[in-house]
Amino acid sequence: MASTGSVVGGFVSVLVLIAAVYYVRQPNDAILQNRLEKVLLSLLKAEKKASLASRPRVAVGLGACQDAFVDALELFDRYNLTPPALTAHYDSIHDHQELAQMFAYFFNHGAAAERYMDNTTLFRDLMDIVYKMPNARFELGGNAPVMANRFAAEGCNVLLGAHLSSNLKEVMREGITVTGEEIEEDDIHLILEYPRQSSWGKYISPRANRFIVHSDRNNPSLNSLESFSQMLKDFNPSLVVVGGIQMMDNFPFSAGERESRLKLLQQMLVSIPVEQKTHFELASFTEQALFEEVLKYIVPYMDSLGMNEQELPNLYSMLHGGKITLISDPVPRVATVLDHMRKVWATLQKADAGGSKRRLSRLHVHTLAFQAIMTKKDSGWKNTMSAAAKASLTANRHVCGSPKIDLGKATVLMDESFSTSRKEGSLRIPFKENRPVSCWEEHDYEICIAPVLVCTEVRQTAGGGDNISSAGLVLQI
Repeated sequence: MASTGSVVGGFVSVLVLIAAVYYVRQPNDAILQNRLEKVLLSLLKAEKKASLASRPRVAVGLGACQDAFVDALELFDRYNLTPPALTAHYDSIHDHQELAQMFAYFFNHGAAAERYMDNTTLFRDLMDIVYKMPNARFELGGNAPVMANRFAAEGCNVLLGAHLSSNLKEVMREGITVTGEEIEEDDIHLILEYPRQSSWGKYISPRANRFIVHSDRNNPSLNSLESFSQMLKDFNPSLVVVGGIQMMDNFPFSAGERESRLKLLQQMLVSIPVEQKTHFELASFTEQALFEEVLKYIVPYMDSLGMNEQELPNLYSMLHGGKITLISDPVPRVATVLDHMRKVWATLQKADAGGSKRRLSRLHVHTLAFQAIMTKKDSGWKNTMSAAAKASLTANRHVCGSPKIDLGKATVLMDESFSTSRKEGSLRIPFKENRPVSCWEEHDYEICIAPVLVCTEVRQTAGGGDNISSAGLVLQI
């Protein structure tokens, strides 16, 4: 039996240990808070260094939908969808087993993905449950409308190529002109969200993200293309943005129909005057034939490309090997991203130009931890440093769902310094809280890297890239 003295001594030791931990943690917490405050103030200062001199005119297409946001695991529990024994990838979703296997595949990697569900009965069954879920949210969806709203919020006049219902028109901001005819009912895209470190059976998500499924019959055909093209010339924009092409991925078109629609889009891009900038927002492409057509009919006519940390390796893989890459590191290092960006840049610079084709002059990659923007010198793209800062701040504002950044819900994932390349002997740049945006020149382009104040209490992930890309573009036109 232990003596009273030993018990008391042990109790005192525990108290001393608790006190030590408390007093060590307090300064660390204070240091972190101080660091975050410096980073935030510096990013805000960098963002404000550039402003809109007038109201730029921006044209954005194509398509629109309504997004239904739900907690993925709660929906699966209500539907009695259980975790699969094995994960698998499919081009499209035919039944509940394929849904479970493919969701687990991307969930386990924390990777965003979007897939077509050709089983309309399964989609309706899921939506019947969604409508009964108290925490389900229904919001404006589609790359083009989300980007249009962000451009309008930042002070632009916007032409939107889309067909919207009266309900969705009500949530479009002032200053947006919609080209397409009004429709009675919007297509629904189901956004299956999940937080970081959530578990589904044996699968654990390394980061917060979403898996999107849809059974859309309108947007894959780019139904708003004709009305958008017709109004584009008279609108005379400074920037034309194209997105939503991923809706064509694995859609059951009749023979030649998809390529015919892409050729019509190409004709529109050819007609855009060279002084008007063009931007293409990439997305999750899994069909190699479609991506090849995108590289043939769209990318050669773009001044600027925007993408996330999954889409960049996919583009790189297609350009350098002709193959699709489904999964990549969800939190890549700066050096890895920059090396991919340089190779994509060099490859597209070598591509045949002339006539109506353009040479890439801007590349924006938005990741969880940082923003990377590469712009060609003397290309007309302005304020790269401020654009990177604004994109970074927009990432937090959107994901946290608040225009004001709460440092109690934020953290920084970037290291104390980063390498500019994975090559041995490459430059290493220190991370400075009072000057967090790092910019330097290489060859004929400038690179800016801005850290993201990563939101730790995620409200939404879908639409993040669209808002971030738009916020970065608006200060550069």
